[in-house]
Amino acid sequence: MRLADFIESNREAILGEWVTFARSSGPAGHAMDRVALRDHAQEMLDSIVIDLRTPQTDAQQLAKSKGEADDDAGAETAAEVHGSGRAVSGFTIGEMVAEYRALRASVIRLWTVANGSLAGGDIDDLMRFNEAIDQALAESITRYTFDIDRSKEMFVAILGHDLRSPLSSVVTASQFMLEMGDLNERDAGLTDRIVRSGTRMTQMINDLLDFTRGRLGSGVPVKRVPMDLAAVAAQAVSEMESAHPACDFRIEISGNLEGKWDGARISQMLVNLLGNAVHHGSERTPITVQLRGRDDDVVIRVHNDGPPIPPADLPSLFSPFKRLGAVTPAGDSASSHLGLGLYIVQQIVSAHGGTIDVVTEEGKGTAFTVRLPRD
Repeated sequence: MRLADFIESNREAILGEWVTFARSSGPAGHAMDRVALRDHAQEMLDSIVIDLRTPQTDAQQLAKSKGEADDDAGAETAAEVHGSGRAVSGFTIGEMVAEYRALRASVIRLWTVANGSLAGGDIDDLMRFNEAIDQALAESITRYTFDIDRSKEMFVAILGHDLRSPLSSVVTASQFMLEMGDLNERDAGLTDRIVRSGTRMTQMINDLLDFTRGRLGSGVPVKRVPMDLAAVAAQAVSEMESAHPACDFRIEISGNLEGKWDGARISQMLVNLLGNAVHHGSERTPITVQLRGRDDDVVIRVHNDGPPIPPADLPSLFSPFKRLGAVTPAGDSASSHLGLGLYIVQQIVSAHGGTIDVVTEEGKGTAFTVRLPRD
């Protein structure tokens, strides 16, 4: 009996073994009923039967072996829906892969027992069946990992949003206590530490929220209004001077710096670039910020004289959670940061339709150059 005919005639026996295995595969399987455990398995078997009976070219066979299914007008396959369902149900990816392994083994074993031996066209059927299983498995894994990653990002976004309000209350109350001036020296020092730590936590939460916006497809939101970048840059430098009094910041301005940008986002971009320069710069030389207005854009250059960025780190420099091992002039290890600063810088630049590049060289330091269109 050809394999397609066998699967069609023995579907319930095959699905019964599928359910038995899925129920024993882990805690999630124990808590699910028979209908949930059979989740889209019958549709996948039906797809395999159709596939076995459909002639295919060598190119189609190769694509299928790599899990590259034909795109049917963007419609979800049964395997994709199965991967999504297993993600929601609490199956691990290992447990889901084991389901496919068990399905493959069950079909081949039952078919071999029924036939007694395999010969001729049976070998072709076996190859086609393995290709179809591999394709379904690839589709399920892709959808499973996508849904899991998206749910994690949504969790981070919701958690970060909900944490901002209570943290803001802590920082605001601490700042009020300092401004009242009724604290003794010891209590004032402790309260000031609360303010600084709370401010750092707020920045980390904001970075996480910007990260999740970028990952979820909405991107970093910007609101363009007419402004002069000279004032924005001066404010960002002033903020960094207060946070890092041991560092020497210098700002150079030339040309027309008026245009339409999101001032808060540009300030965030500058603070992140300056913070990166502090972490990896030299205490003995200044950190410079140059702003130069040109006909259609403004060029912003942030330079430090620290050691060059290792060549191996350059390709992933703007990747999220990328941290280089460095110590700030204040002795603050880079491990206290999330490694999202340069990623968010790139997101802000992209949202404004601009570009960013970096030049790093021994003896000449590192310079990040941003080009922002005026409108």
